[in-house]
Amino acid sequence: MKVSDLGEFGLIDVLSELVDSDPKYGEAWNNLKIGIGDDAAVWRCRSADQLGTIDALVENVHFRLGLTTWEELGWKSLAVNLSDIAAMGGYPLYALVSLALPPETEVTDIVFFYQGMLALARDYDVAVIGGNISKSPLTMVNIAVIGDSPGSPPPLLTRTAAEPRDRIAVTGYLGAAAAGLEMLENKIQLDLSAMKELRQAFCKPAPRLKEGRTLVLAGVVSGIDISDGLISDLGHICRSSGLGARVFANRLPVSPPVAKYFPDTALAKALSGGEDYELLFTAPDEIMKDACDRLENMGCPATVIGEMVTDPENKIFVVGTDGKETEVKKSGWDHFAGEKRGI
Repeated sequence: MKVSDLGEFGLIDVLSELVDSDPKYGEAWNNLKIGIGDDAAVWRCRSADQLGTIDALVENVHFRLGLTTWEELGWKSLAVNLSDIAAMGGYPLYALVSLALPPETEVTDIVFFYQGMLALARDYDVAVIGGNISKSPLTMVNIAVIGDSPGSPPPLLTRTAAEPRDRIAVTGYLGAAAAGLEMLENKIQLDLSAMKELRQAFCKPAPRLKEGRTLVLAGVVSGIDISDGLISDLGHICRSSGLGARVFANRLPVSPPVAKYFPDTALAKALSGGEDYELLFTAPDEIMKDACDRLENMGCPATVIGEMVTDPENKIFVVGTDGKETEVKKSGWDHFAGEKRGI
């Protein structure tokens, strides 16, 4: 059945029933007063700073339906927003979903989309509380996530708080998402374990929400998530904090399958591949050590890769294995640079 056969309100009924039948637990659901079905959702706020983020995913710009399943698209559409909350060290609470769909879209495809999205929402106690559906020549997904940062005062990670001589570190491994895209686009055959890992990294990233809060509790105040690429996102911190940075190439935690199967481009993928959705953060030595120890104890690798430096021009240098420093210009995703990427 096509969405044009069911109609806007019929599709809303199907998705409302799907959300209503999903298990409801956690603080977000407990505080919800009015969910799907009215002109707006209503919930009771606890005393905290509120966080809000929104992302748009457009067919043939951010994703291609030939490379991904609808379930994976639903998961990733929410994941990229949850990663923004993680980058601030916050808690996600509510999600609003707006879909623009071609009339010939199959209803079952949208059900799969919602199932993928709801599976991730359950993992983090996020309540999907409404949205909108409209007609479009291409599939477009807009998801807004609202969260908070409890505490007194409520600490957050920001791009503006880096200081000279801060160490720079990242969670997890880098380059897997870019390698996953290349693998899918070019139908590259690897061993099954590597193919599964790279596809997972690109199509179903895991937002580092618990890790973000762990950093806040360790006293880290400067951070960002790696969505556009390490160098590009580090550049955001440099410009916002009025500093430069030095990154050591031999310290980069390149994803093992990337190093094995893409040796010629592994470093480039780690530096500018993007969409890894790991956390990039800075802190003084003592705080950095405590933060990395806490992350390691919870099973999350953490690697110090460089340092923040005084530089009013906000330059980023990569130090090679030979000790030579090379200035790296902005590198990564730019919506208006004429590129296409995505699942």
